[in-house]
Amino acid sequence: MTSRSDDGLTTKDPATPNQLQQRNAMEWPPHDNLRILQQMRDEARQGGGVKRIQEQHDKGKLTARERLNLLLDEGSFEEFDALKSGRGGHPGGGREYLSDGVLSGHGTIDGREICVFSQDFTVLGGSLGEAHSEKIRKAMDHAVRVGTPVIGLNDSGGARIQEGVDALAAYGEIFARNVNASGVVPQISCIMGPCAGGAVYSPSMTDFVFMVEESSYMFVTGPNVVKSVIHKEISSEELGGAMVHTTKSGVAHFAMPNDILLLREVRRLINYLPSNSRQRPPILDLRDPPDRTDPALDYLVPFNPNQAYNMRVLIDSILDGEEFLEVHARFAPNLVVGFGRLGGETVGLIANQPAILAGVLDNNASVKGARFVRFCDAFNIPLICLVDVPGFMPGPEQEHGGIIRHGAKLLYAFAEATVPRITVTVRKSYGGAHVVMNSKHIGADMHYAWPTAEIAVLGPRGAAEVIYRREIQSSADPTATLMEKEEQYRKTFVNPFLAAKRGYIDDVIFPRDTRGRLIRTLQFLEDKETTRPNRKHGNIQL
Repeated sequence: MTSRSDDGLTTKDPATPNQLQQRNAMEWPPHDNLRILQQMRDEARQGGGVKRIQEQHDKGKLTARERLNLLLDEGSFEEFDALKSGRGGHPGGGREYLSDGVLSGHGTIDGREICVFSQDFTVLGGSLGEAHSEKIRKAMDHAVRVGTPVIGLNDSGGARIQEGVDALAAYGEIFARNVNASGVVPQISCIMGPCAGGAVYSPSMTDFVFMVEESSYMFVTGPNVVKSVIHKEISSEELGGAMVHTTKSGVAHFAMPNDILLLREVRRLINYLPSNSRQRPPILDLRDPPDRTDPALDYLVPFNPNQAYNMRVLIDSILDGEEFLEVHARFAPNLVVGFGRLGGETVGLIANQPAILAGVLDNNASVKGARFVRFCDAFNIPLICLVDVPGFMPGPEQEHGGIIRHGAKLLYAFAEATVPRITVTVRKSYGGAHVVMNSKHIGADMHYAWPTAEIAVLGPRGAAEVIYRREIQSSADPTATLMEKEEQYRKTFVNPFLAAKRGYIDDVIFPRDTRGRLIRTLQFLEDKETTRPNRKHGNIQL
């Protein structure tokens, strides 16, 4: 069928849209480059190939792309440099893998933009070379420019030996960006396989480190080096597994049984954090009344001052929806730190745990607390401090291990923090530990106390032994006299009312009202401004 146009020429009738679609489907691709592009994208998605992907699955591990699909909102991942390739796996060049063993780009978590990279162990063992590093650096650079968190999924055999010193330089470029991004955007590392040698220093400089139990490990020198140097047989898990780093070294903050649960926990953490240091954390209304009271708290602290109780009962009671994300739960458990919400607002909680070592501060607890406080201050997260601390851990092991230096870190962190800072003294608060645990003397905005609070230089027993030493020694019954003087000192000095009279405590509150007082105080302090001396930076006792 033909038709005549206005200029008198005869033309064919135009095809209908359905006809065009059918014609294009038969003729696609209309150009060789489109076919080549499709082939290259398919190749990049295959990573190291079907066999190596199966080997990854046989180890109970997901592939780099599968991990991203679980971490990010469905269909949100936009990849950088999908067709970028490195030099190959052999000196002088070998097979060049598209993507060069790492996926990088951006996506969303619950609608919020995130920059991310995921190392692909199926490609040359996920080893890092020049092109591999450039892709990671691009994600980190964009995160700082745009103001989004950056998440790294690490699964790598380390530096690509075939690229020599260039691989070392590539690591250095990443380390420099970790430092530049610190305190600017949240940085999260997920160790989902091997992470050894120089590769460990990038995750260790990020804000939070996740590990997978039984399938991930971190160490500077591996089991073979340990065996050759100090002649000791040790497995990768014993040397640097998830349990080692979450309980002993403190390098890792979270350990999860598998890849899936780990990625879910990362998504949960992100929901508590702001995207960058210029923003406040997201508000989430859990429909928990701000004036909710809990009469059970009036009976939380035992009548016997030496009897333990679980501080988590108080934490869960006051937080919105009783939701608490504990950080470093297995490391220095005598100090509890983590994130929750009060009145919909994210808060960072620091609390002594009387159920473990009586809540005493030791070397590990001091460092753990200082690191957490500094993170919260960097990202505009108010600090809530719940105190029940008998002091610093005594003994030569702690003294020789640097309790003075480590304790000063926690003191320094609290004193320099400019976010709203609220303290509630629940029971014991003795000696230097009283000052260190966010007291008014080092700048706490509000300091409340329960009627059960005991604030003094020494505990009643120690104070009585010093003050009434002669009277006790000359007594016919020294034990009975000591107990009498101890109780006398407790009633006279070890109570919150004396501190309140001196103005060191803003108010003595009923335990049941703690949640409401904290929320109201946070609202009052919302627009707090603090000035600091003009300086390059302080010199914390590292």
